[in-house]
Amino acid sequence: MSGYRAQPNPARRARLSRTRVDGQAFKKLVEAGLTWLRTHREVVNRLNVYPIPDGDTGTNMVLTLEDAYQAIANLPETHFGKVAQALAQGALLGARGNSGVILSQILRGFARAVAEQPVLDVQGFVQGLQQARETAYRGVVRPVEGTILTVIRMTAQAVQDAYDGGQDDLISLLETAVAAAHDAVEQTPEMLDVLREAGVVDAGGKGLFFFLEGMLRWIDGLPLDRPTVEVLPMAHLDLSQQEELIEPGQDFEVVVDFRPGPDFDLEAFYRTLETMGTAIQVGEGEGMYRMHIHVPLERRYDPIEYIMGIGTVLKVHMENLQVQVEEQAQQREAVEDFPHLALENAEAGKPAVVAVAPGPGIARVFLNLGAAAIVKGGQTMNPSVQDFLNAMDLLPTDKILILPNNKNVLLAAKEVAGFTVRDVRVVPTRTVAQGLAAMVAFDAEQPLDALQQRMEAAMQDVRSGAITRATRTTQIEGVDVREGQYIALLDEKLVLAADGLEEALMGLLRRLPAEDYELLTLFYGEGVDASLAHRLADAIREAYPDLEVELHYGGQPHYAFILAVE
Repeated sequence: MSGYRAQPNPARRARLSRTRVDGQAFKKLVEAGLTWLRTHREVVNRLNVYPIPDGDTGTNMVLTLEDAYQAIANLPETHFGKVAQALAQGALLGARGNSGVILSQILRGFARAVAEQPVLDVQGFVQGLQQARETAYRGVVRPVEGTILTVIRMTAQAVQDAYDGGQDDLISLLETAVAAAHDAVEQTPEMLDVLREAGVVDAGGKGLFFFLEGMLRWIDGLPLDRPTVEVLPMAHLDLSQQEELIEPGQDFEVVVDFRPGPDFDLEAFYRTLETMGTAIQVGEGEGMYRMHIHVPLERRYDPIEYIMGIGTVLKVHMENLQVQVEEQAQQREAVEDFPHLALENAEAGKPAVVAVAPGPGIARVFLNLGAAAIVKGGQTMNPSVQDFLNAMDLLPTDKILILPNNKNVLLAAKEVAGFTVRDVRVVPTRTVAQGLAAMVAFDAEQPLDALQQRMEAAMQDVRSGAITRATRTTQIEGVDVREGQYIALLDEKLVLAADGLEEALMGLLRRLPAEDYELLTLFYGEGVDASLAHRLADAIREAYPDLEVELHYGGQPHYAFILAVE
């Protein structure tokens, strides 16, 4: 029996069941699904396995669906199949990150199955989900269970079983799909050890559930702009990305730790907070709660006074959001200085490289090594298929090599070839270090096939490292991590946590071990002072006198250092 509980509105369902589901009706359902997912974007973002500031699955899925919806928003078309195909095309071009690409494949498969249907019928819905499942699985080289793939598979099967058992109306089958997606998401930790260890469910699967549930909520006339009440474990409450949610008129961020009284009512607590502000989050651990909210200037003390009336306040943090807004504006201005092109590195008829770079300093290094175009991207900012196409359009050659330089960009990069007549190859670099190693091997005089093989071989000869800050307290891969600590990643795996930046950096080098290598290239991030970066580089040279150390400004967000070791 499903653990999902719908909130049916019988009268509204009866009325809508008599309505034809044509292309215009489908637009309303898609908009509802998008709105509900957007409302829960941060819920999905927080379902991050590693405690690092790259939780962007919710954002990627929302951006993918926003581009998809824009492709149909102004279409007067009433033919269901044609609208579904336009939606899928928009999703494919706008797909960001692995989750966005797989979601676009789900929409693509569904559209293929219903292409000839002017009005969606029950059989079309069932077949659409079956084709969505098959297309999603085919789009992944090594399908992994316990992910969004599992959720679409179990959803499609549940709908097929219900249809075979006599369920023959679209609304009931949609409810079956939502319930099945919910249950599948809850089972993902049982299928994937890393989810179970981190204490989270699969983020992509959760996003798909919200998309489907939004459609059902619209049918039942339920609100789509107010998230469901939830309390996260305190360790999973990530406030690091809340500055992105600042709304006009919200002047202060207030965080309160408190112990509630015996009559604490979570639903009433949320309703009261909603009258005060936005960006509400609530976490709980060991009997203590943490509340986060954005409020106007004149109401900055209201949450504190309210909580004092229902419990015991333990700790208060208050910050002026306008400072954060100004910092965001400065960052947006800095984008103008991000190098994007070196047309001298592209000649007609010869191979050219389009590389993804997370910071302006790293972008300049790629251009200096011979890249012709840069697509800005990386953690929390995965580029879309359209972003790659836009970069390629500026180049005078039909032979393109793409360096994704991030595991979450790979799938989108592989989709590019299907949208252009150019010969596009993807060198499957998963890190900046691998991308640089591949770039060193680049030679535009080589035939494209041989060059691709040469660059793919070169990327295997480098080790990748990174230092960032933990966004929550957890234990992962045998490493105990406290929120705020520096954590080190070696070849994309968490290897240690430390209280200081130098301790984390030197600890990572010991794990290699650095004495077995000849060259270390360090890129320091946007939040690291240049004098500190040079001091740490000198400390490494002293500790490893036979190791050549190169230091560059990378300008990447979130990561204090990115390392390439050869």
